[in-house]
Amino acid sequence: MSLAFCGNENNSVAYNVDGGVLNNGCFLDALNVVPHVFLLFITFPILFIGWGSQSSKVHIHHSTWLHFPGHNLRWLLTFVLLFILVCEIAEGIVSDGFSQSLHLHLYMPAGLAFMAGITSIIYYHNIETSNFPKLLLALLIYWVLAFIMKTIKFAKYTEHGIGPRQLRYCITGLLVLLYGLLLAVEINVILGRRYMCFADPTEVKPPEDLQDLGVRFLQPFVNLLSKATYWWMNTFITSAHRRPIDLKVIGKLPIAMRALTNYMKLRKAFEEQKKPQGTAPQGPKLIWQALRKAFGRPLILSITFRFLADLLGFAGPLCISGIVHHISKDNRTIQQPMTLLGIYFISSKEFLENAYVLAVLLFFALLLQRTFLQASYYVAIETGINLRGAIQTKIYNKIMRLCTSNMSMGELTVAQICNLVAIDTNQLMWFFFLCPNLWAMPVQIIVGVILLYYLLGISALIGATVIAVLAPVQYFVATKLSQTQKSTLEYSSERLKKTNELLRGIKLLKLYAWEHIFCDSVEETRGKELTSLQAFALYTSISIFMNAAIPIAAVLTTFVVHVHISEDADLSPAVAFASLSLFHILVTPLFLLSSVVRSTVKALVSVQKLSEFFSSDEIGDEQETRAMLTSGSSNHNQNRYQAVPLKVVNRKRPPRDDWNNYSLQGDHEGDRPSHDMDQDICIKITSGYFTWTDGPPTLSNVDIKIPFGKLTMIVGQVGCGKSSLLLATLGEMQRVSGTVTWNSFPNLESEGDESPTDRDAAGDGDIRKRGAVAYASQKPWLLNATLVENITFEMPMIKPRYKAVIEACSLQPDIDILPQGDQTEVGERGIILSGGQKQRISVARALYQQTNLVFLDDPFSALDIHLSDHLMQDGILKLLREEKRTVVLVTHKLQYLPHADWIIAMKDGTIQTEGTLKDIQNSEPELFEQWKTLMHRQDQEFEKETVAASMTDLERKNLRRAMYSREAIRTEEDEEEESLESDDDDNLSQVMRQRATIPWRSCGTYLSSAGLLLLTLLLLSQLLKHSLMVAIDYWLAHWTSHVIAAKIEATARNCSVVQDCGFSHSWYLSVFSVLCCLGIVLCLATSVAVEWTGLKVAKELHHSLLNKIILAPMRLFETTPLGSILNRFSTDTNTIDQHIPTTLECLARSTLLCVSALGVISYVTPVFLIALLPLAVACYFIQKYFRVASRDLQQLEDSTQLPLLSHFSETVEGLTTIRALRYEPRFRQRLLQFTDANNIASLFLTAANRWLEVRMEYVGACVVLVAAVASITNSLYNQLSTGLVGLGLTYALMVSNYMNWMVRNLADMEVQLGSVKRINGLLKTEPENYEGLLTVSQVPDGWPRQGEIKIQNLSVRYDATLKPVLKNVNAHINPGQKVGICGRTGSGKSSFSLAFFRMVDMFEGRIVIDDIDIAKLPLQTLRSRLSIILQDPILFSGTIRFNLDPEMKATDQMLWEALDIAQLKPVVKSLPGGLDATVTEGGENFSQGQRQLFCLARAFVRKSSILIMDEATASIDMATESILQKVVMTAFADRTVVTIAHRVHTILNADLVIVMKRGIILEYDRPEALLDKEDSVFTSFVRADK
Repeated sequence: MSLAFCGNENNSVAYNVDGGVLNNGCFLDALNVVPHVFLLFITFPILFIGWGSQSSKVHIHHSTWLHFPGHNLRWLLTFVLLFILVCEIAEGIVSDGFSQSLHLHLYMPAGLAFMAGITSIIYYHNIETSNFPKLLLALLIYWVLAFIMKTIKFAKYTEHGIGPRQLRYCITGLLVLLYGLLLAVEINVILGRRYMCFADPTEVKPPEDLQDLGVRFLQPFVNLLSKATYWWMNTFITSAHRRPIDLKVIGKLPIAMRALTNYMKLRKAFEEQKKPQGTAPQGPKLIWQALRKAFGRPLILSITFRFLADLLGFAGPLCISGIVHHISKDNRTIQQPMTLLGIYFISSKEFLENAYVLAVLLFFALLLQRTFLQASYYVAIETGINLRGAIQTKIYNKIMRLCTSNMSMGELTVAQICNLVAIDTNQLMWFFFLCPNLWAMPVQIIVGVILLYYLLGISALIGATVIAVLAPVQYFVATKLSQTQKSTLEYSSERLKKTNELLRGIKLLKLYAWEHIFCDSVEETRGKELTSLQAFALYTSISIFMNAAIPIAAVLTTFVVHVHISEDADLSPAVAFASLSLFHILVTPLFLLSSVVRSTVKALVSVQKLSEFFSSDEIGDEQETRAMLTSGSSNHNQNRYQAVPLKVVNRKRPPRDDWNNYSLQGDHEGDRPSHDMDQDICIKITSGYFTWTDGPPTLSNVDIKIPFGKLTMIVGQVGCGKSSLLLATLGEMQRVSGTVTWNSFPNLESEGDESPTDRDAAGDGDIRKRGAVAYASQKPWLLNATLVENITFEMPMIKPRYKAVIEACSLQPDIDILPQGDQTEVGERGIILSGGQKQRISVARALYQQTNLVFLDDPFSALDIHLSDHLMQDGILKLLREEKRTVVLVTHKLQYLPHADWIIAMKDGTIQTEGTLKDIQNSEPELFEQWKTLMHRQDQEFEKETVAASMTDLERKNLRRAMYSREAIRTEEDEEEESLESDDDDNLSQVMRQRATIPWRSCGTYLSSAGLLLLTLLLLSQLLKHSLMVAIDYWLAHWTSHVIAAKIEATARNCSVVQDCGFSHSWYLSVFSVLCCLGIVLCLATSVAVEWTGLKVAKELHHSLLNKIILAPMRLFETTPLGSILNRFSTDTNTIDQHIPTTLECLARSTLLCVSALGVISYVTPVFLIALLPLAVACYFIQKYFRVASRDLQQLEDSTQLPLLSHFSETVEGLTTIRALRYEPRFRQRLLQFTDANNIASLFLTAANRWLEVRMEYVGACVVLVAAVASITNSLYNQLSTGLVGLGLTYALMVSNYMNWMVRNLADMEVQLGSVKRINGLLKTEPENYEGLLTVSQVPDGWPRQGEIKIQNLSVRYDATLKPVLKNVNAHINPGQKVGICGRTGSGKSSFSLAFFRMVDMFEGRIVIDDIDIAKLPLQTLRSRLSIILQDPILFSGTIRFNLDPEMKATDQMLWEALDIAQLKPVVKSLPGGLDATVTEGGENFSQGQRQLFCLARAFVRKSSILIMDEATASIDMATESILQKVVMTAFADRTVVTIAHRVHTILNADLVIVMKRGIILEYDRPEALLDKEDSVFTSFVRADK
């Protein structure tokens, strides 16, 4: 067979040019070669040579800037052109198959055109990115030439009567159209850019985003091919291997995706909805319509993509059916094609009956389908993310305007608002993700059922019915799942609460040997949680089982019915396998249905919640109030409330005349020339009535003025409305009537342009014209930032000023303790600081701000006398006075009244009196006297309370301990991080290698906790199930092949019906049914086995974790932050409980399916194995790169979500402070940063997932192509049975679906196994040595009876790696002695007390109590026989009885007696329930002092003969303390008491005093003897204490 362009048959019709050259078909084709050759010759040199020199002038991401108009259209047309050219090539080859010699002209021009098409788009792309439009001339010429040549050919075909029946005619027509369109696009570029034929070419500027090199998310800017395949992500994902992805790497969001842009879109949509009056939709409907308006268009695009993808999805089954059908045709003779113009033509029907053509078409259909599907997902998710950003911003802006009263009245809690942000916005986002499914599913189902009906007739409908009937069951299971998840959540939050208490009070529990009581209570809750988890696991396994079993059941019923209904059932492989893959397609939407319906319901609920939130009250806005008042409603307002004030006032102050006089007197004052008054009065409220809620006003008839630049104090009893007055001035309360006037400050440069008396007209009563106010609220509010940031609070850092403020608030000692000084992060709500420290920081912030007004709301409440004095003198009187700032101070400390320039006294929500101290002394003598006695008493307290160490030092000490130990662990964590940043290359590569490997060890840990039996069951059931699945399909292939063989035999024997010739379906059918039923049973077995394993592991891991933690040495809790231990119990346990089992199941299923599919294909066509190798290598690298990038991005997404949520909760808690300072814009700015950071992480994660899926899908499509071509060839030449061809193709189609799942689940699994790894890390801790040398029975019952303590040469350290804290201490304490230990902070006093309980490492010497060395005792026994009272009081939630005696050993009488000793009997008596009254978490419902007393009572209940008090009276006032001292002396008269004191005078009447310094004993004697020595350390302590 020789080659020739026009073929070489003997009759040279091919070269016949009698009728003119143009009437020769071969010459027409030759003519068409010309333009393509021209293009190839012209562009290659330009492409290869010209590139180095040319580059764009503007430095941007130039490779992504699309300069020319009509860009996307050009790409689309080129794709279509290439596809049609492929068809032309195929058509040429097929029609050439009928002649004896090869006619190159039938497909060579098309091949050249294909190459030219590809070259044209590459050439265009390069010109476009380098912005050199003149070179486009070559393309213009090419399009013109190609268009002319094709038109000539088309015209000639028409002339010779070749019509649309011939395929080549249609193809030529289409090509004419496409070349014409491309020519139009090219001309459009000339018109748009005017680079030729015009004098002035247009200048173009790149979009803003591309000029900014910080924008790295290029999806919106790249060309169509890169958009569809995420090509631009390649460098990003591969670089993740070299360095971890962080926020720097992913850069900024493009402008169109920023939260602000989307918020503006949403706001515009909302406003448009509201415009037409009367018709405007209300509530949730309004939100839905606005969302539709703002984000509807991309969603429609996504739905369109989805439709296209779903319709293309049906190409798979149809092509399989066609291919198998073509192969099984016995007579392969096809009628001769038509010959015209000396060449052959074929019709499209014949073309589509060729198996190879179908294989290629299937390949293209798959590529397109996957691309559209991923595009649909991407668009939907991107829209969802944009929407989430917009709604979060809207919620935040609403929070900024919320009424604080809603918060305090409990209508809206912080938790609810955080839920709106964390849960409801995400629900909406998910709804948008799944929205395309809602529209696409019905279409998919309808088309699928129609096709099935076309293949199988009526029996198909029955199979579809089976699926449809089981779908509601799916939905039922799904709802049950979410219910059980809810109940599990309740139990787990209860368990967490208990665990949290246990960890917080672990020191106390260990000292009292109560660990096991609390451990059991946690275990009990865990038991309930596990029961709930069992239900969860059951429903999950049912859901998994149904996913796997429904298709089997559907196929089974369909085929059974099909065989029984029709006698001559046409059950050919073509039909069987096409319907098999159709069922696989149909099942997917039905599973998604349940989740989509659930998501829709949740979205509806969320929108309802959002609409309620958006309609809640706001604080008055200036424009609104003005408009309202001018419309005459102001009088009405005043009339409405006119009666109220009188009533209120009458009740509060009977003599009415007094009130009248008072207001008259106010009027006289107002008669002075207003200008002067305005100069020195800063704020004035006249007859103001303010309320929080709709009830009677909280503040009534308020008339006050606050003088400018002076110190004003507001005093009064608790609850008389002092704080409310400040808030009312700030405009946080609802004003019923009256006016608040703010003066503009004469010395403010910034407002110099306004006249000094520029204030609102009094009638307006408007609060708005105020400057910023530095406000320190009563409950200190801190940001989760560094300490410096909390003080400077967005103001520039001015060193001297900062120093002065720190000094005034005496924060320096606290800063010195903190590990990173003032750069230490204070944690959420300042968790690492004590109350006093928080309060001082909050005051420091108010002092640092440069506002003219400072409002301090009871800044001294959590401070001791020394600190408050220092703050008053240095801070308020010195700093603020010097700066001439107006200060309003609410306080209870009356001794500061003499410092005040103006005093406002309040009583029951009204003003009792105001004026200077002198005025009040004259006008209200009784009040003044009352104050004087109170002042005196407070001063006495001051004399009594002495050493500055008191509370604050103690707090500092605790903090220092915690911080010191926390540092140790922090360095360990940092070392890992630092090793990443070290320049040492091999080190870095090692770490990176670690990141790239899968944590197999954790996987081993996880599986080994399940036990051997379950593991074998799991493995066996999985393998068996998958072998059975293959067996079912193989049997189907076997059966259908036999049907065909029988048919052929029947035609040979001339039987009319196949059955007559002795072929019966029944035997095949019965085997098929048995296999299917077994398959269904095994599906159930595997799903149950997986969930069962998960439960067992969850149970085991939590149990061992809890027991390890509870027995761990104290050191662990000092070095590990509590939060990180809690996280092991919360998030990690939750992952192990609920997520790992399902991920594991999915992973196992998809992996085994892939393996079995590849196995089947290789069995059918062994040639496939050769092609498998490169594909496998490609997959390996894709998943390797993807896993690393995906893990980084997931962590980024999680870590960027936390600051966002905490920013919301912080804002809600600090609303008043933010609004007072007028800092709303700054906080909004921060919100936008956080939201954008979170959104860009989410976007990149989405794009990375799409990147993976597109690539895996393309690999899958290649698998299908190779498998199809190989099996067709095999069947045509080697007589492979048609059933097996069908089997191989069906499995090849499945591979691409499951490969995605495999990699995605692998990535998820890796992230989730992290939690197993972390828990495993904690499981490695060494427990304390609980066993002693003596058994419990060997310890005498009442030990210790006397309480004699001998300490011999004792040295103690906290850890083997640390320096000793006690060095060679010797002491002897006789039974019943009262011993006092004192010393400076850090001298080892507390360590001394801990040594008795073996809480610290005693590495030398020993302690002997009543002749038994305590090192020999079992820990439990030792600790249960001694009592200790700790310095920080700890109470647990429960009853008072439980707090005093959790072991339930004591009688009621004993408990009352203990409470009586601790001075608590009256308190407890008055509580509802007495001993069974509840204690809230941390004992919050009692004051600090009461909590300390409860801890004393707890020690008294345990009647041990040795009591140790560790600075136990630190937070109790003097009077109570002296009573306690007496009580302890009497109640413990015959017992040994060791007191560690920080107020030395408490141990003056002890029998023995030990003075310590740096872990050694300095002095050891009776206090009298020590006091006699003038130079003793003890004497100096007592002197300092006086």
